[in-house]
Amino acid sequence: MAELHFTKGHGTGNDFVLFADPDGAVNLGPDQIRALCDRHFGIGADGVIRAVRSKALPDGAAALAEDAAAEWFMDYHNSDGTVSEMCGNGIRVYARFLLENGLAELESGQTLPIGTRGGVRDVQRNATGYQVDLGRWSLDGGEPLVRARGLKVARPGLGINVGNPHVVVALSSDDELDSADLAWIPILDPEPEAGANVEFVVPGDPLVKDGVGHIRMRVHERGSGETLSCGTGAVAAALATRYWAGEGAPDQWRVEVPGGVLGVRMWAAEDGEHVSLSGPAEFSFDGIVAY
Repeated sequence: MAELHFTKGHGTGNDFVLFADPDGAVNLGPDQIRALCDRHFGIGADGVIRAVRSKALPDGAAALAEDAAAEWFMDYHNSDGTVSEMCGNGIRVYARFLLENGLAELESGQTLPIGTRGGVRDVQRNATGYQVDLGRWSLDGGEPLVRARGLKVARPGLGINVGNPHVVVALSSDDELDSADLAWIPILDPEPEAGANVEFVVPGDPLVKDGVGHIRMRVHERGSGETLSCGTGAVAAALATRYWAGEGAPDQWRVEVPGGVLGVRMWAAEDGEHVSLSGPAEFSFDGIVAY
C-alpha cells in the first residue's frame, strides 16, 4: 500500500483532509475518500482537498483559460466521495496549506488566484485570516418547499448560487433553529437536479447593528450532512436575508455558525455584484496514512 502525507485543517469547524499532489499522480476513488473522512475508522473530515496544479487535470483547463495565473486547483470531494464545485471554508484552508508548504506566495495586498470547478477564486489575507472573492452570485429561481425533521411545517426556500447551489430557509426563532434535526436530509420539493446545500437562518435581534447585518445559521451540506460551518452557505444565507429585508439592507454581514463566526461582504464590480467570505483557516495536525 502507498502512503499519503496529509494535513488536517478546518475553517470554523468545517474540517478537511488536505494533501499535496502537484502533478496529479494520486487519484483517490470514492471508497478511499469515504474511508479517510470516516470519523470512527478514518481521519475524520467533511471533505478531502487535493492540491494539484491546474495543468495536471482536465478540470483545470477551464481555470487556466479564465486566469492563466491560476496555477493551483482545489480538487475538492465531499465526505461521501462525490465531487463538489466549491467550498468557501475549504478554499481558505487550502490557501494557507499552499503558502505554508511553499507551493505559493501571497504578500500583503496581493491576491492568490485558485482554480475550482466553480471558477477561479481570488484569495487575500485579512485580519480574521483569509478573504475569498466568490465572484458574482445569482438567484437560482423558484421557491422550493423545504421539509426538515423537527420542524412542524414545510417552509419556502430561496435558491441562490454562489458557484455551488444553495436553498436558504428563514425560521422565526432560535428555538426553532435548534429543534431542526439536520442529521436527516431535508426534503426539497421540487428537488434541484444537482441537489443543494440547505441553510436554515434566524435573523439577529436587532437584525442590523452599527451598519452590519447579523444572522445565525445551521446547514445540511450536500454530500456531507450537517457540518459545523459552510462558507458558501454563510454567503448564501446573508444574500437571502438581505434580499428578504429589501431596500436599505446592509452589504456587510456577520454570520454565526455552530463552529464560529464568518464575515460576508457584497460590493459592485464592473461585471456585476460580487460577494466575499472572510474567516479563519486553522491546522489541527499532520500525519501519514496508508491508502
